[in-house]
Amino acid sequence: MGDLARTDLGRIGEDTALARYLDLGYRLVARNWRCRLGELDLVVSHRERNFLVFCEVKCRRGRAFGEPFEAVHHAKQRKLRDLAQAFLQAGPPLADSVRFDVASVTVDGSGRARVDVFEDAF
Repeated sequence: MGDLARTDLGRIGEDTALARYLDLGYRLVARNWRCRLGELDLVVSHRERNFLVFCEVKCRRGRAFGEPFEAVHHAKQRKLRDLAQAFLQAGPPLADSVRFDVASVTVDGSGRARVDVFEDAF
């Protein structure tokens, strides 16, 4: 796993987080949505509830440098709020409310991924 490229690691993290949401009854609205401000990793909505979830996915190869979710600091949170606002302004209304989650994914030496989703993280 030492030669796992950063983009591959990011893809594993997003795939793992998305699988968790799909298992919980969410549907994918957007993945890697980009605008001039940056990128949203995942936007999902629940089939039975009228809200959108903007999920920031952080993935690491272990915990030597802390938990992945610790990388979502105040400046990153502010940027994600701005990105969510841009997303909502770009199209028709999709929900009555929004939530910001952080998916913290750790990949072990054998390539197995573990995800912890922090709902309403900020």
